[in-house]
Amino acid sequence: MAVGVACLGCGNTLYAIQANAAASRLEEAEALGAAQYAAYEYYLAKAHLEKAQSEAAEADYGDATQLASIAEEKAQEAIELARAAHKGAGR
Repeated sequence: MAVGVACLGCGNTLYAIQANAAASRLEEAEALGAAQYAAYEYYLAKAHLEKAQSEAAEADYGDATQLASIAEEKAQEAIELARAAHKGAGR
């Protein structure tokens, strides 16, 4: 019983960690101009994070965590593409 009670907040905690990581990556992507240089990945990340927040608001932390993970992956792709675009512009 104690284990069950102790894990009641686990889903929320895992979601919070993943969502914060995704939000940080999205902010970094935005700062690099990913909306211009990697629009597809940037807006896909943003949409997944928004949907994750919506799922979390309904206490569906499993789906919310998965969506936040996808958001982080897409934001990272947007960061890499934006950085590559900046390097290419400097040549």
